[in-house]
Amino acid sequence: MKRKQNVIEIKDLSIGYSVKRSAKVVAGPITSTIFSGELTCLLGANGIGKSTLLKTLTAFLPGLSGEIFIRGREINTYSEKKLATLVGVVLTEKPDIKNMTVRELVGLGRSPYTGFWGTLNKKDKEIVDNAIALVKIDHLAHRMIHALSDGERQKVMIAKTLAQETPIILLDEPTAFLDFPSKVEIMQLLHRLSRKTNKTIFLSTHDLELALQIADKIWLMDNESSIRTGTPEDLALNGSLSNFFARKGIIFDRDTGLFRIENEFDKQVRLMGHGQKYAMIRKALSRNGIMASRQTDAGILIEISNEGIVISRPSQPLCVVTTIEELLEELVV
Repeated sequence: MKRKQNVIEIKDLSIGYSVKRSAKVVAGPITSTIFSGELTCLLGANGIGKSTLLKTLTAFLPGLSGEIFIRGREINTYSEKKLATLVGVVLTEKPDIKNMTVRELVGLGRSPYTGFWGTLNKKDKEIVDNAIALVKIDHLAHRMIHALSDGERQKVMIAKTLAQETPIILLDEPTAFLDFPSKVEIMQLLHRLSRKTNKTIFLSTHDLELALQIADKIWLMDNESSIRTGTPEDLALNGSLSNFFARKGIIFDRDTGLFRIENEFDKQVRLMGHGQKYAMIRKALSRNGIMASRQTDAGILIEISNEGIVISRPSQPLCVVTTIEELLEELVV
């Protein structure tokens, strides 16, 4: 495994906008480091400043104060052309492109190196082919961009950035507009690329559960503490995640490292069993306001057996059902 390097270092950075000769600070001061070979996810509420931070890291917006170092050199000392060879960007907006094939669009990633006419030489074409292969879209190479699905189009934009051969890739909400399987596929792709290419991949996202399962590092951005960083596991253990996403009706489960909905209960049952069926029954009952556990002394007993789901109630005959839907019909009034 390649040794990770400090690729982006941020020191006392405040971000925001200049409005009528005065500065509007959105977030800061921020001090942190982004490493090579890692997928880092930036989480935060809408309007908190995630896009502003990404624009500042690409020098599209100037920082209000503080410093950003890329590979040990202050970002403002780079020319626009040189910065284009260091930082690749994938934006949220869907590209409105017609009459262009996948290979042609990926080839545009070579523009920082090809000069005014954008003619690809043999080496450029090899780099384009390699980028397409890394993202595993060889079968799409001759397809037209406008004919692709949203997930396929996002893969093409990532391949275009890979063809740019930058050590850093920044993405703004790369899974927005995608269905769930495509979201998972894109996040897994980015994680695999960070490992395989040793690139620094930093993205903003609202897909909390995916980020917690796939990201190497998490940046939590809020108004109170600006930025908290760490592995998902460390942020779970020190309480940062549960505090950060504390909302009525939402609980951070420290045992699983994921969030779950807090339900209000008006009934209890004793549930005996094990395995997936036990977990699914407990989940369904919880959703319907029924707390189920092995320890409770509730009058209603539910046992999972080979014959089915057996319901024992005081002064009533045993009832056996085979599905959770039938169980709910028996218990939920």
